[in-house]
Amino acid sequence: MSDQKQLLAKVEAALDSVRPHLQVDGGNVEVVEITSDKRVKIKWLGNCESCSMSAMTMRAGISEAIKSHAPEIISVEAVNGVQA
Repeated sequence: MSDQKQLLAKVEAALDSVRPHLQVDGGNVEVVEITSDKRVKIKWLGNCESCSMSAMTMRAGISEAIKSHAPEIISVEAVNGVQA
């Protein structure tokens, strides 16, 4: 398995740990890209796109989960939704 696929698998595992919390409120998240410099770009789905709490969810939930599963990730950013 390539390094990029292994990294994606780690990121997806991290997201799977927080998805149930997002889905309870009708939302979700998907990986759009992992850049060559190890930045994860995600897309908010469903109610998460317009949620005023998405910035907090990003910092306290998504980013923390991803960095705990894949410490090599530099940053996590959303490509859509409410911007902080």
